[in-house]
Amino acid sequence: MDKEILEFKRTNLFSLIPLIIFVIFCVAFFVVFKVFEMEALCMGGILAIIIGSLFAKNWSNYWKAIVNGMASPMMNTLALILLVVGVFAKLMSRGGVAQGFVWLGDSMGLQGGMFVVFTFVATSIISMATGTSIGTLFSGFPILYPSGILLGAHPLYLAGAILSGAIFGDNIAPISDTTIASAASQRYYHKDGTADIAGVVGTRMKYALTSGLIACVLFYLMGDAGKANVAGKEILIQYMDPKGLIMLIPVVVLLVVAVTKRDIFIAITWGIISGTVIGLVTGIIGPKDIISVENGTLQGFAIDGIKNMLGTVGYLYAVAGIMGVLNASGTMDKIIEGLLSSRFNNTIIGSEFIMGIGIMVSSMCLGAANGPAIIMFGPIADKIGQSRELHPYRRANLLDGFASTLPVIIPFTSSFIFIVITCVNGLMADYSFIKAINPIQLSFATFHCIILFFVFVFSVITGWGREYEGEKGERIKRKQRLINNVTN
Repeated sequence: MDKEILEFKRTNLFSLIPLIIFVIFCVAFFVVFKVFEMEALCMGGILAIIIGSLFAKNWSNYWKAIVNGMASPMMNTLALILLVVGVFAKLMSRGGVAQGFVWLGDSMGLQGGMFVVFTFVATSIISMATGTSIGTLFSGFPILYPSGILLGAHPLYLAGAILSGAIFGDNIAPISDTTIASAASQRYYHKDGTADIAGVVGTRMKYALTSGLIACVLFYLMGDAGKANVAGKEILIQYMDPKGLIMLIPVVVLLVVAVTKRDIFIAITWGIISGTVIGLVTGIIGPKDIISVENGTLQGFAIDGIKNMLGTVGYLYAVAGIMGVLNASGTMDKIIEGLLSSRFNNTIIGSEFIMGIGIMVSSMCLGAANGPAIIMFGPIADKIGQSRELHPYRRANLLDGFASTLPVIIPFTSSFIFIVITCVNGLMADYSFIKAINPIQLSFATFHCIILFFVFVFSVITGWGREYEGEKGERIKRKQRLINNVTN
């Protein structure tokens, strides 16, 4: 029996109203009012859903579609992963990883262009350890930006290095929302399940490292301002703590377990356990840092981690509800059919460019909020990729990879550019030597995002890293796939 189609008044194009309103909210919050809170996106999504219901012929069917969208196993799994990840991320923040890298940089006596390279590497690792690019920006700028300038680093390229590092780490972090969303949204065709996070991270490293190495060279060549000031060392001393580097051990534990067990829940559990034990034994954290009650208020990294992710989980379910409307109305099927039947989709290169362009446009519309963009466009990329028998790893890497490129540095729509400008402007009040930076110039100084775009364009055109799904879900090359088809 055919499923009942959710109908709207006059035209089913009105099924797009919740999505359009949600996009308007995203642009308003991130670009116009500079409100960088996931709770705001959650509110915008819920209001968009409520307004959209006014255009449905049958309100009961409309809300059933919302509930069905939110009940998606993929969305529920993603929500649970984010909540568990939130606890680990806050543990890493309290562990002082950033302060450990400040001590390391000072011990190495880095200045000028080398300090810019160090900043890129340090923020990359911090972002990977904490799983948050935005959090890395807000924690990295107060520590590394003023001291870097006084140590002879060029302000513009130093800012670009911090932003580049935040995106680099977020792109390869097994606990980031973009990695989790890109993996969870790409299903296998020949077996049940979605792409595992360890496999996705492992296969995308070659793209990120290629771009990162080239970016390091450019940051070294361009990042020297030609003068250093002893005051820079004084600022660094305020934020030094070598113990912070010890907290990288739980990150290694998480990565090893993720690769060996292929289960992100088991990996995060061991990461939290090892991190807590190491933190307590070394004195980096105390029992009160885990969970405590003060004046009737819960405190500690456990509750902070949950609170920090509630807004993200909220917008996740709002997006899931909007997707439920698009699915129930048949609009999603029409979009997918249109893309599949387009001439651009006649070749594998065209299919991959559809996925790349689609995720970039989606991300730009949402102010470079890559997590929500991947959640929205992921199901479309899933269908396109499955039609070409592309392996889920490849599809996930194209989504997260292209989302981490141009959308991040478009100066008029990117929330990341506005966050960097906000951080720099905030520091200007405390340090007279810090000057305002031009957002357009900042875009061109964010080398990693620019280079990563060309790396993925090269990958699509040449087929570098392209793999298909075998009969048991294994990764195979096209030549092997054709041979298998012939022999079977």
